[in-house]
Amino acid sequence: MIRQLLIKTKYFFSKRQIRPLVAFFLINLFFIELKTVIEYFISFNLGITGTMQLLIALLNPLPTAIILLSLALYFRGYLAYWIMIVMNFIQTIWLFANMLYYREFSDFLSLSIMSSGSSVGENLSKSIAGIVHLSDFLVFLDILVLILLLLFRQITSDKKGLRRRFAVLTSTLGLVLVFLVFGLASANRSGLLTRSFDNNYIVKYLGLNEYAAFNAVQTHNQAVSRDKANASELKPIAKWIQKHRAPVNVKYFGIDKGRNVIVFHLESFQQFLIDYRVNGREVTPNLNKFFHDQHTLSFDNFYNQVGQGKTSDAETMLDNSLFGLPSGSAMVKYGTSNVFQAAPAILNQMGYTTAAFHGDVPTFWNRNNTYKSWGYNYFFSKQFYPQSTKSQNNVGYGMLDKIFLRDSARYIQQLPQPFYAKIITVTNHYPYETNKEIASQFPATTTGDRTVDHYVQTAHYLDSAFGEFMNWMKATGLYNNSLIYVYGDHYGISENHQPAIGQLLQKDRITNYDLAQFQKVPFMIHANNLAGGINHTYGGEIDVLPTLFDLLGVPNDGTIQFGDDLLSDQNRQIVSFRNGDFVTPTIIKMNGSYWQTDNGRAISYKNASKKTKRFIDQTQNFVDQQLAYSDQVVSGDLLRFDKRNNFKKVDKKNYDYTLGPSLASLKQAQISNPSSLRTKNGGKSLLKLYKSSEVMLWSPSKIKKYLQRLAAEKTASQGSNADSSSSASVQPASSSSSSSAPTK
Repeated sequence: MIRQLLIKTKYFFSKRQIRPLVAFFLINLFFIELKTVIEYFISFNLGITGTMQLLIALLNPLPTAIILLSLALYFRGYLAYWIMIVMNFIQTIWLFANMLYYREFSDFLSLSIMSSGSSVGENLSKSIAGIVHLSDFLVFLDILVLILLLLFRQITSDKKGLRRRFAVLTSTLGLVLVFLVFGLASANRSGLLTRSFDNNYIVKYLGLNEYAAFNAVQTHNQAVSRDKANASELKPIAKWIQKHRAPVNVKYFGIDKGRNVIVFHLESFQQFLIDYRVNGREVTPNLNKFFHDQHTLSFDNFYNQVGQGKTSDAETMLDNSLFGLPSGSAMVKYGTSNVFQAAPAILNQMGYTTAAFHGDVPTFWNRNNTYKSWGYNYFFSKQFYPQSTKSQNNVGYGMLDKIFLRDSARYIQQLPQPFYAKIITVTNHYPYETNKEIASQFPATTTGDRTVDHYVQTAHYLDSAFGEFMNWMKATGLYNNSLIYVYGDHYGISENHQPAIGQLLQKDRITNYDLAQFQKVPFMIHANNLAGGINHTYGGEIDVLPTLFDLLGVPNDGTIQFGDDLLSDQNRQIVSFRNGDFVTPTIIKMNGSYWQTDNGRAISYKNASKKTKRFIDQTQNFVDQQLAYSDQVVSGDLLRFDKRNNFKKVDKKNYDYTLGPSLASLKQAQISNPSSLRTKNGGKSLLKLYKSSEVMLWSPSKIKKYLQRLAAEKTASQGSNADSSSSASVQPASSSSSSSAPTK
């Protein structure tokens, strides 16, 4: 049988069928395509959906494979065959390495990761025996067979080789396919390279080999910028920051020192939702109550300042008081390699346990690498939530918020106190997908714009989840022992939906002034020792960290932070947008036009008074300098030159966010630092105090009992209307019935 196979193989490569070198080229190309596409679906989680994405995935391994294999066509004899084997082997090694790395870290290898020596050299190689599967080596099977065929001369040598024209045409075909695939990818995913927020997207659309090329260019650009930088560049920046820094408010400085800090990140949540009603019903009753609480400082002139990085820009500002980049994401481009002086690292060195919670994959926005650079002790991503494996528990970009928050409480109760915990919600994320349960809780608006109309429904669900979490905090005592700040990361409805925005705001015409107001997001600070109220100070996300440090009594005179303390009496109240526009208490610049802040009247710069022109010019100079200096710090990695003695640079090798090591570390922390909620409760879980209206969290028996109770109530209440009976399946956390709903 083997002999017959060899005879057929030799016959296939003979001149009677096809030129041997061409046949060998096609076989190598076929196997590279086959094993790459197979691993796309087996080893990687690319989220390929729809016919177009499937077509792109089938095409994207071909361009670079053709280009690399075509190099052999410029040679003759067996040398050409061996060059093809080498090119196949190089691509297979890259595939194999990413299979192993992705299995452990849910991400793709990058040059910065490989050169760092920590992520690969220490984390991957030390557990290689546990990572690799015997079946992984099947990707090399075709290479082994082809090598044996060459060694035993079962493949006829093409001594004459091919004409140079044929080789050139083959290489050209590969280049044409590169542009074809990029065109298809860009059509399906606009801004793919400028908004490269997840390596999974690059691989899904461009291919694993193209990702390597993209990452090489990206790394080169970073290296050039970084290599040109020097310590002297930091001095004028530090001097400028010190000159413009608003002093702390002695009334607030240190009043919440030593408290837990809980950061509640409301995805795509805008300020207009606070106190907003649909058909007479509050969209966000729980957040409204929190906003107006007697111990909550609420800012009603607080703006998102994100650029293309969206959520990642918000996180960069909140944790570092550094702006996002003019294009792309700082977390993606520099999160792995740069030195930062982030809030979690600073607080960790002051005795805080620091943790981030996100119900999506750890690679999104490069969080799994960036959080190490920022000094988070723990990062609880999707792999830590068993409920996330069930499709019905996920909508859009991750887990349903109610399930995510309830399961996050499992880990929060184990964090040694004091802790700094950032909780990132995802259900209220564009395109605001709903399920039957979410849709039944609240009516959609009727603008005719599907995205806008469902926005209030997912926002209401987020609000209900927030209310349930706050109730658990109160039940455990955590509420009164924590500083809680809540913020919306960026707009939820873009300016592309102006007709619908007009209906929501009850305006016939939307101006740039209205669009500027639409950039407002909530910012609330709560602690039981704060005198609450509405604060009208103008500010943005860049100002949050200095404000937090004021309340915690953390001196930041020597830090590189571009924001101002919102509680300072000398705050400049200049809100810089990423594109150079701005908002002040008197004048707004939006999309190149100017407006009076208090009444929305348009201002003509040409016809404005000298005083107004001078104010606009001075403000613009401030904004431009602030953005330029921040970009210089990030792109040049200038914080590596900061020699402050009271801050120890983060060593990323000390962090591991994989499931096993994280849970082991958390368990050990209960012993070494027995200050967590659970430890203080005698080692018993406090999850029984968590009450949720999310049906997915209930046991089958409790669901049955609950439905029986509903049926009995419906029979007893003949006057109930259809709306009340349909909405009774899931009650908002703020309703009276939620406290009696069964819990798991």
